Amino acid sequence: MRLWALLKTQTNERREVQVEDLWPHKGLLVLKFAGVETISDAELLIGAELQLPRSERAELEPGWTYLSDLVGCTVFDGEREIGPIEDVTFGAGEAPLLVVKSGAKLPYEIPFAQAYLEKVDLERKQIRMRLPEGLLDVNKGSG
Repeated sequence: MRLWALLKTQTNERREVQVEDLWPHKGLLVLKFAGVETISDAELLIGAELQLPRSERAELEPGWTYLSDLVGCTVFDGEREIGPIEDVTFGAGEAPLLVVKSGAKLPYEIPFAQAYLEKVDLERKQIRMRLPEGLLDVNKGSG
């Protein structure tokens, strides 16, 4: 298998990589990249994010969304516009965090949790949620 992709490291550096091989190991998937020949080389990539071209993505079942497609969408809490999604990160919980720009303030980090979700409309670039009372008052990102 030869697949070109981008690798984004924890320091936000991006580099093009070629996936030479892959295999399952202990419930995970191990990827072999061209030019990464030693364990020491591979350890430098721990925590890196593999980014595939859209043309290489698998089609998802109805109701599923690629997190990368959420960036640029506007989040609403009921009818109130919160702001655009700048990034999607992963915190301590199971739900990914939507990093939502909120004017001059620090961005909000809003859990992308099924319990809060009303509708994802990627065509209109809108995420409609019903957030718990006070969540936006205490849930600010670090900027």
